[in-house]
Amino acid sequence: MAYGVPRERIPWFPTIDDDECEGCGTCTDFCKNGVLELRGNPPKALVVKPYNCVVMCSACSKLCPNAAISFPPRSVILEAARKYHQKR
Repeated sequence: MAYGVPRERIPWFPTIDDDECEGCGTCTDFCKNGVLELRGNPPKALVVKPYNCVVMCSACSKLCPNAAISFPPRSVILEAARKYHQKR
């Protein structure tokens, strides 16, 4: 849970720009939650466990040498929390 909302209801996880990813592994080495894996030939980062991503963490995107990783605006977290609590 984050902000009192079940994790799977918060759309916070990375998106990988396949054209920019060089498969260096910086992101996969950094993220200990298994969100990303290198796959393919040549290898590219893929989001394999999006809901393992820690809400509000975007460190992998800052470490990526090619800026191939992006996250939604932080406002999506607040909106998800608002909608979830409004329904309760």
